[in-house]
Amino acid sequence: MAALLVVAPAGHALAASKKAAAKHAAVTAKSGSAKTGGKSAVAKSTASSHSPVASARGKGVAKLAAATKGRGAARQAVNQKHERQHAVLAGKGAAHVSSKLERSRAERPTTVAATMPGLRMHSVRFEEAGSARLSVGRESAAAEFSSRASSDPLDLKSSVALVIDQDTKEVLLAKNDHAVQPIASLTKLMTGLIMSEAHLPLDEMITISEEDIDTEKNSRSRLSVGTTLSRGELLHLALMSSENRAAHALGRTYPGGLRRFVTLMNARAIMLGMKDTHYVEPTGLSSSNRSSATDLAILVAAAHQDPLLRQLTTSPSYEVAVGDRLLQYNNTNRLVRNPEWNIGLQKTGFINEAGQCLVMQARIAGRKLIMVFLDSTGKLSRIADAERVRHWVETLHTTGSAAAAGAVSLANAS
Repeated sequence: MAALLVVAPAGHALAASKKAAAKHAAVTAKSGSAKTGGKSAVAKSTASSHSPVASARGKGVAKLAAATKGRGAARQAVNQKHERQHAVLAGKGAAHVSSKLERSRAERPTTVAATMPGLRMHSVRFEEAGSARLSVGRESAAAEFSSRASSDPLDLKSSVALVIDQDTKEVLLAKNDHAVQPIASLTKLMTGLIMSEAHLPLDEMITISEEDIDTEKNSRSRLSVGTTLSRGELLHLALMSSENRAAHALGRTYPGGLRRFVTLMNARAIMLGMKDTHYVEPTGLSSSNRSSATDLAILVAAAHQDPLLRQLTTSPSYEVAVGDRLLQYNNTNRLVRNPEWNIGLQKTGFINEAGQCLVMQARIAGRKLIMVFLDSTGKLSRIADAERVRHWVETLHTTGSAAAAGAVSLANAS
């Protein structure tokens, strides 16, 4: 009770002292009656020791609760004390969680930095507050939270964007780059990597079967069941024109079958350090094929090292003979035919859940850049976003060159 006197206002010290004496007398009287009360007093004491107050606050509070049971004023004081303590604990807990969250955001490692040594941090980053790991597919946005609402200085139409200097590993631009979402036919870039690294005979003939028909999205294909093409031709169509039956046939006829092929896709992703990536099939028609811009930049860097993938993904067009017909296929990325672009590797993708997607390796203003655009709002907006980034990088180069020239001039003048 001395603690109550210390924190009580001075004008109430005497009253508190009297209350303390009265409570002490009550405790003494009750203690005496407990000694002479026999089994009933023992039972009463045992019941009191199992009260919620005793179990919550320890032996000292249990004794106080037992001694003051039946005295409303004393019990109310104890309850108020408990409420204050719970409030303090709750405040500390919230502060702890908030502090932990802030530390987590501040200390969160960048996957690109971990897997691409020498990374220098970006010059531009913009992302929705608290949305580091969003799912931003347009279909899932209704149930979860879309990051398209975030603003950015380039007014990009893609919900997710990432631009990295391939040589210096500097991140020039990042927008929701750790958001994990469906990636559509960008999946085929990993399909192509597995096929190329397997060194299977490209002239081996493969026939399209009923198993290669898309039953998930019911997409169309000009490769009818029974069509026979070489493995090389199917790989070309899968990477250049995003031919789904071609990609599925490549996985289905891989040694060990489709299941082993998908297992190899996921194993390769792990080897590359793509921690946010998971594949369930080789075409990208399934929305369960998911990744982040950070991981896809890693994949583009790896795929760009393969000469066959560079050639097939940037081929403007290709013809294949099917029976007595000659089928013309074109690249799904119109930028490969644009003389203003120097593209080393590219892949497009689209399903409703993923939006319009595009990854590229391109040389801009003397720099080799890796660009990733995901969940863009319109068919041409991913191309427009790439153009915006190109003009922006060229402007930075021009501005930087002018500033450097000015510095040289000042140095010579002095």
